[in-house]
Amino acid sequence: MTRTEALALLHEWVHSESLRKHALAVEAAMRHYARRFQEDEERWGLVGLLHDLDYERFPEPPHHTREAARVLRQRGLDEELVGAILSHARWNRDEYPLDRPLRRALFAVDELCGFLTAVAYVRPERLQGLTPASVRKKLKQKSFAAGVSREDIEQGAAGLGLTLDEHIAEVIAAMQSVAAELGLAAPPGPTA
Repeated sequence: MTRTEALALLHEWVHSESLRKHALAVEAAMRHYARRFQEDEERWGLVGLLHDLDYERFPEPPHHTREAARVLRQRGLDEELVGAILSHARWNRDEYPLDRPLRRALFAVDELCGFLTAVAYVRPERLQGLTPASVRKKLKQKSFAAGVSREDIEQGAAGLGLTLDEHIAEVIAAMQSVAAELGLAAPPGPTA
């Protein structure tokens, strides 16, 4: 499957703008980490794009990711990538443990990307000013941290061999690189 095919599938299945932005954010972070760890950038990017393919239809466990896995297998996605997609959901980890680099990376970036895009939706210009310290502060605020597991984010960083601040900085950099595609680029300032 190519990125073009994956994007077409994403647009076919996902109608929520926020979920599409989240998929692009996770793809960017996965590609970033693929380069960092000298892994296959295209394969890691595909997993990022497709990891929540059926979330809109099946937001509750245990169905979330199961239908997507069926469709992706039909489309010829190999089992390692399907396993990575399945392993990022808590209820699938007994069957698909976080035992491989791709799985650990997806687990590490998923909630952090979701959290950072949620922050940036409020005011897109904030993405440019985010720092690890400001993100840690926002993680403690209930208005931003609803549904976000700080423990999962910390465990994800440790799984990548990074401190929490290093992990946050890496994901911010990845998202800033695709800010315009995500619709999170800072609006233009007033002209003179």
